[in-house]
Amino acid sequence: MKILYGVVGEGMGHATRSRVVLEHLTRQHDVHIVVSGRARDYLARRFENVHNIWGFTISYEGNSVSKWQTVLQNLKGAFTGWPQNVKTYFDLVDRFEPDVVISDFESFSYLYGKNHRLPVISVDNMQIINRCAHEPELLAGFEESFELTRGIVKAKAPGCFHYLVTTFFHPRVRKARTTLVPSILRPEILSATSEPGEHLLVYQTMTSNTQLIEDLRRCGRECRIYGYRRDLTADLRDGNLLFRPFSEGGFIDDLRTCRGVVGGGGYTLMSEAVYLRKPMLSVPIGGQFEQVLNALYLEKLNYGLYAKSLEGDVIARFLERVPDCQAALQGYSQDGNRVMLAALDAQLAAAAQRKGLAWDDVTVS
Repeated sequence: MKILYGVVGEGMGHATRSRVVLEHLTRQHDVHIVVSGRARDYLARRFENVHNIWGFTISYEGNSVSKWQTVLQNLKGAFTGWPQNVKTYFDLVDRFEPDVVISDFESFSYLYGKNHRLPVISVDNMQIINRCAHEPELLAGFEESFELTRGIVKAKAPGCFHYLVTTFFHPRVRKARTTLVPSILRPEILSATSEPGEHLLVYQTMTSNTQLIEDLRRCGRECRIYGYRRDLTADLRDGNLLFRPFSEGGFIDDLRTCRGVVGGGGYTLMSEAVYLRKPMLSVPIGGQFEQVLNALYLEKLNYGLYAKSLEGDVIARFLERVPDCQAALQGYSQDGNRVMLAALDAQLAAAAQRKGLAWDDVTVS
C-alpha cells in the first residue's frame, strides 16, 4: 500500500511519536512523509522520502503565546512557503499517487487526501478535545477557551475515515469513527527502567521564561534542566540548577531516575512521565488550552499537579503530593505500542477496501 504521512512540525512531540508509527509502516508499505519545521530534520535522518513543507509556527513571550508575533510570523511564512507547498503537492501527485493518507494533525496531507478522494486516517492526541465529552466540572472557568480550541481542532481535519486518538485519560467518546488508544511511546522509553531518585527533571524550551529559573532556584532541590540553554555543549552548574545540553540518552536517564517532572502541558513528555510512573508538575503555556486540558486530566487522575505558574509554594506543594501521585500511578499500565499499532493496521485494511469512496458520501463530523 502507498501511504502519504503528514506530520505537523510545531514542537518535536509529533515527530518523535510519528517515528514509532513510521518504523512500523515502512516495514510493510511504501511511505512518503510531508513535514515542516525541526521535525523534518529529525525524520529525514531516519527515513527516506521525507518532503519539507511550510507549516504553522508559534511565537512565545515568557510562558505564553505571543499572538501578534505569531500572526506576523505566519503571514510571512505563508507568502514564502505556500508556493513551495503547491509545487510539493503536484510533485507528489505525479510521482507517488498514494492509496491512503495518515495525518498527525497536519493540514497538507489531509487536504491532499480530501482533494483526491482518498481515505484519511487521523492519528494524534488533539482530536480528544472535539471527539470526546468532557465534564463541565473539569472545564469550569475554561469554557470560552475550550470552545475556541474545540472549534479549531474540529476545523483542522473534519470527515476523516477514522480518528485514532492517543491518550492516557479516557473521557466518553461522543463521535463515531473514533477510537481511543494508548500513548505512542519511543522504544527508548519502553525499554527504560523506572527507579527512585531525588532530583527534578525540568524541560523548558522557551528561553524567555526567566521567571521559571528563579522559581526553581528557590526550591533548593537539584533541578536538571533541558532545553533552556540551547548553546551548551557540556553541563553547567549554577547552585542547585544543572543546565544540560540535549542528549536523548541523558534525558531519558534523568527522567527514569527523577523524583518528579516539571514541564509544560505538552502531551509527549506528560505521557512518558505517566508511563514511567513519575509525578509531573505541569505549567501549561499560556494561550494553549490543549496543554491546560492535559494538565487538568493529569491532576484529576492524581498523576501530578496543574499550576498556572511556579510562584509561591507551588513546587513545595507538588513535592508534598509526590507520594500520593506515585501510588496513583501504580495503577497505570499499557502494553507498549501494540494496541495502537494493531488499531492502525485494522483501519488501513478497512481503508483499502473503501478506497475511492467519494468524500460527499462521508458524514463530516
